[in-house]
Order: sequence, then structure tokens, then C-alpha cells
Amino acid sequence: MRVRLQGHRLLPIVRLTGIFLTSFFLMWTASAGAGGAGESPRGAVHVGTYEGVINPVAAEYINHVLAVAQEAGAAAVVLRLDTPGGLDTSMRLIIKDITASPIPVIVYVAPSGGRAASAGVFILYAAHIAAMAPGTNVGAAHPVAMGGGEMDAVMKAKVENDAAAYLKSIAEKRGRNVQWADDAVRKSVSVTEKEALSLKVIDLIAEDVPSLLAAVEGREIATGAGKGVLRTKGAPLQETAMGWRLEALKALSDPNIAFILMTLGTIGLIAELYNPGAILPGIVGAISLILAFYSLQTLPINYAGVLLILLGVVLFILEIKVVSYGLLSLGGIASMVLGALLLVKTDAPFMKVSLSVIIPTVVTFGGLLLVVTWMAVKSQMRRPVTGSESMVGMIAVARTELAPRGKVLLQGELWDAVSEEPIHEGEEADVQAVAGLTLTVKPHRR
Repeated sequence: MRVRLQGHRLLPIVRLTGIFLTSFFLMWTASAGAGGAGESPRGAVHVGTYEGVINPVAAEYINHVLAVAQEAGAAAVVLRLDTPGGLDTSMRLIIKDITASPIPVIVYVAPSGGRAASAGVFILYAAHIAAMAPGTNVGAAHPVAMGGGEMDAVMKAKVENDAAAYLKSIAEKRGRNVQWADDAVRKSVSVTEKEALSLKVIDLIAEDVPSLLAAVEGREIATGAGKGVLRTKGAPLQETAMGWRLEALKALSDPNIAFILMTLGTIGLIAELYNPGAILPGIVGAISLILAFYSLQTLPINYAGVLLILLGVVLFILEIKVVSYGLLSLGGIASMVLGALLLVKTDAPFMKVSLSVIIPTVVTFGGLLLVVTWMAVKSQMRRPVTGSESMVGMIAVARTELAPRGKVLLQGELWDAVSEEPIHEGEEADVQAVAGLTLTVKPHRR
């Protein structure tokens, strides 16, 4: 009774502890997923920072920054940007969000050494105020084949004209240099921050965010909600971090990570198929492949590259089954390297899989696959340790004369035995086969 009473008294405590831990986890997850956006005073300036390729993660993050700023009644939003370019679809989503924002959006190319290239030029032009830090550059907005390899002359002209018209329309709307916008697309021109200011590509140069906000104080801005005057000098800053979820998705969008995940997933599934019941390799492989598929859907994928990678895997497996004196292994390595080089179908170097990742991954993959497959084959060739088959190869002792039949002692048991050669009592005999309760033996020779 006393034990039950103590358990009854502990039950509410356990429940409360569980509720507390669950609530704490949900609150932590919500705060992490929200990108660290907490309460901020009205009139604060919200700051978002994005470094890397413009992709769906960038579009979602910038949309989140603008939504949080609008909900908080921010005075303005500063987007610190450092990008080599990226996907056209994601870029256009970002520009739509900036254009429709009722809050002034300042795109600030920073830090020193940063750039706004390709898609970054479009985003910088779309801002209500465009600014750059010292030591940065902008330009090279010529469209590349992000969706499918080399373009023919007609398609190239269509894409180029579309991009030029789009950037020129943005430039006219924001009152920026239209001719330079056309040259940035058609001639891939690039300029420093001082040249950009003199060409009226940007509005100002600023050392940091506070000096930027002081410089734009009192400027009249036309937003989606109408005209307004900026009151940003000395305004409190509210950082809107990307959050662990978007950081993870951003990492997964890296083509190098996609290639590594695809390789790990393939190794895991092959290991599970060769050793059913191992479980862990199958789980790791399945998760890796799912993450790889997410990563690949954010990239312009060449399916010929995917098929070459899979062919390389098949060739590695066949090397274990077929005697090719290493030719299949060499073919597998060549196939995987070519597949990795062709995996991302684009002319943009920052979107391709790096050779410094391809070579170690392929070599490691080949080594691990050979080890795993050899262990699987070795386990299948191992002599049985249970049942009648396990007695084959054991040494028995003759208890009677075998000429050709008699009795032998094996593992403490008497067995009927038959031998083609005479075996005398007390001599050792090797078990050759088992048929029912009769052993086929032959004289043991040391």
C-alpha cells in the first residue's frame, strides 16, 4: 500500500515535469524556427544578413525578415547582402517581396570584400535604397544556364533580353542608371562601390549600419504603402537571425553536400541489402538519400550526372562478383567523377561540385564499398556453425574398424560411418559429408 501511495503522489510531479519539458522544447523550437525574432520597440530598424547563393532558402529568409519587420512596425529593414548570384526564380520572389513591402528596404552590400553579383545586382537595384560598404563590388549580371546546360543562340538571346528588360524596368522604377543595368546583363560589367556611386547605380557608401541609417535620415521613400520619410538615425537595431532550420536547409542546398549525401545514402542502402537486419546502415542511407533529394530539387540537376553516379555504384558492386582485374573499379571511379562533374547543370562555378570534394568522396566511397561488400561475401562463404552441415570438416575418432562401415565418435556421440579406405579403431577420420545419421569419412592425414 505504501508503495502505491508513493507512486500516486509522484504521478502529478511526473506529469508536471513532462508538461514543463514539453512546453520548454516547443518554446525553444518556436524561437529557433522564428530566427531569433523577439520583441522589439516600434520604430526599430530590423537587420537581416544573408551570405551565399540566392536559392529558395534565401527567398524564405528574406520573406521572413520582412514579415517580422512589418508585424513589429519597424521603421525600415536593412538587408546585408553578400552573394555570387543564384537562381532566377528565387531572385524574382525576393524582388516581389521587396517591391510589395510597405516598409522601406535598404539593401546593403557588406562586409568589405563582399559582392552583389548576378542575381545580387537585381536585388540591389530593387531596394528602396541601395548602399555598399567600402571594398565591395557589384555587377556581372549576365544570365547563365541555371536550368539546363549550354543554351543555343536563340534561347540565349531570349534569356538575355528578358533579364535585361527586367533589370531596366527595376532601374527606371527606382531612378537608377538604366544603361549600366543593360550593360551589366549583356556585357557582364562589374564596378567597385565608388564607381557604382558615381554611375548612380547605388545611393550611398557607408562604413557600417549605424552610419548608413544616419545617412538616410530624412529621405523620402515610396513604398508599397505610399510615400514616407525615413526616421532611422539612432534607431535601435533588431537582428533577425536565420535560425537553425534555415541554416540547415542552406547547408543542404550546397551541391557539394548534395553529392556527399547521395554517396552516403547509396552506401547505406547497399550495406543494408548485403546484410539484411543491420538496420542502422539502412536508416542512415534512407535519411541521407531523402536529404540529398531535397538538396537536388533546389539545384539545376543534370540527370545524366545522376545516372553516371548510379552506374559507378553498379560497377563497384560488379567488381566483387566478376573477375575484371580492377577494370570495373576504374570504370566505377571514372563514372562517379564524371557524374559529379555533370551533376549540377550550370555554367556558374559556385553552383558546381568542387573537385576537392569529388575526388576524396569517390575514393572513400570506393574503399568503403569494397570493404562492405567483401565482408558480406566473406560472411556468406563462412562455414556453417549449426546443423548437420557444421560437422563437415570436423575430425572424428573410429570406435570400430571401418571396412567400409563402422562406428565413429564425434562431439561425444557415436555415429554410423562409411569410408572408402580402411580406418582402424582409434584412428582419426575427417568428416566429408552427412546423410541422415550416417557420416562419410576418410582417414585423417596430418
